Amino acid sequence: MKIDLTDTTASKINKGLVKARRAIGTPAVGMVLTLVVVTDEENAYDALKAANDASREHPSRTLVVIKRVSRSPRDRTQSRLDAEVRVGTDAGSGETVVLRLYGEVSDHAQSVVLPLLLPDAPVVVWWSVDAPRDPANDPLGALSQRRVTDSYAAEKPVDELRSRAESYEPGDTDLAWARITPWRSMLAAALDQVDCEIVSVEVAGEESNPSVELLAMWLADRLHVHVRRAVSAGPGLTQVRLETTGGPITLHRSDGAMATLALPGQPDRAVALKRRETSELLAEELRRLDPDDTYASALRFGVDRLGGIQSAAERAEAAAQPVPALPVRAVTEPAATGVQPASSESGNSDRPTPAKMPPVKKADPQ
Repeated sequence: MKIDLTDTTASKINKGLVKARRAIGTPAVGMVLTLVVVTDEENAYDALKAANDASREHPSRTLVVIKRVSRSPRDRTQSRLDAEVRVGTDAGSGETVVLRLYGEVSDHAQSVVLPLLLPDAPVVVWWSVDAPRDPANDPLGALSQRRVTDSYAAEKPVDELRSRAESYEPGDTDLAWARITPWRSMLAAALDQVDCEIVSVEVAGEESNPSVELLAMWLADRLHVHVRRAVSAGPGLTQVRLETTGGPITLHRSDGAMATLALPGQPDRAVALKRRETSELLAEELRRLDPDDTYASALRFGVDRLGGIQSAAERAEAAAQPVPALPVRAVTEPAATGVQPASSESGNSDRPTPAKMPPVKKADPQ
């Protein structure tokens, strides 16, 4: 059921919700949170569809905030709020209110949203596009326990990761982080099956995909080794290669669906590693409302501490050259262990020596 309200108020919207529930005989019970979706007209359909699909796992009241652009000075001085109330099959497993803000009221979206929040229920804000530089201090972000951004939607994803690291507050997260959950789980399981020391890592993927940087930072932060970020044609993440004292470990995905896991001394095996829809990523983030310390640690490691980006042609050329000694990469302390060149007294100073690493089980998928 849909109810259109033009030039309305928050009070009339609440009355519209009650009227719609009575009309279809649905009580206002079973909703576990309020999801505030901040988007624009261009992306509103996709964002609303993702939120509705995610609500089937997390029944919620979804408030979609769309700030309309005023084209003339007169329009910018006139405030107006239009709303569309959706209940029943049109709103997933909860209820949806689409809010369109015009004029000066666009600068005070929190005043419109606040009266519509479910009482005594958590609040999650998701910016599908144009996330603020500091989500925790944004007027809408200040109302929530969890703040979800998507650096993949930014014009410069790598710069967006730097901004997220600078402004991080407990409760912040990013859909680019949720995209690598299957990769982290698979790599952690693979490392549990071998008994060796990690020497170096290379992560390859699309140049404009921030999930590649996040996975590389997670590996560098957890394993305390040199991690190089390489560029491939995609789609998305394509390969992780871990050089170990027992031989290379590779997880390669070329088609965005199935991947091949290769472990030293074991036959290659095919594993499912499908790229997931936005609704699945959003549902994953809604499963936890506490701070994600693993994400915070990986994010704060810093993009600039990763190895230089190489294209496929540059990697092939580099592979034909003698392997140089890998540089020491400090992680938590200036003297953090890394890959050290062999002593000149050994007569083999051009060969890298593996660092004394903690057990590989430290690669925690959580």
